[in-house]
Amino acid sequence: MKSFKLEIKILSAEHLDALVELDRICFNGLWSREAYLRELESSTSNLMGLFSPIHPLQLLGVGCFWSILEEAHITILAVHPQHQNQGLGQMLLCFLLQKAYKQGLERATLEVRPSNIAAISLYQKFGFKTAGRRRRYYIDNGEDALILWLGDLKHTQFQKTLDTWQELFSDRLKNSNWEIFLEK
Repeated sequence: MKSFKLEIKILSAEHLDALVELDRICFNGLWSREAYLRELESSTSNLMGLFSPIHPLQLLGVGCFWSILEEAHITILAVHPQHQNQGLGQMLLCFLLQKAYKQGLERATLEVRPSNIAAISLYQKFGFKTAGRRRRYYIDNGEDALILWLGDLKHTQFQKTLDTWQELFSDRLKNSNWEIFLEK
């Protein structure tokens, strides 16, 4: 059975059109082109994309966090609907947390819609806990946001946990005929 190679890359301005298109598909235009351009140019933004070498400009997934003091504030995690439920979101989140760990950040946080059960389930697999709620956070419908936190990123055990997750998700992806390669 043939496997399909995927690459996780740091995004740049050449990926701007693909970012905006994936945002439109996944979030109905949550962020504008200008907002993504600001992210790409920001020194505190860590924007990673998941690509298939078969279609090198097609962005299959995206993850982003801001480095703020000792915190990784995850702002975006999305996988194209045609490629969901295959472990790609788990792998992207794992790589975001790996990058945060390597930067020496102490904790991670994010906001998520309470109605987004799949996303909440994913974050809970990684140990995120509910820390609070932001009332009427989402402009499109006034829905609240749950604030999720994950601490102890600097703890030596966390690297072992990341390695275990990465191995687990790599095995799952291989079972779905995917292989992941990190851009050097």
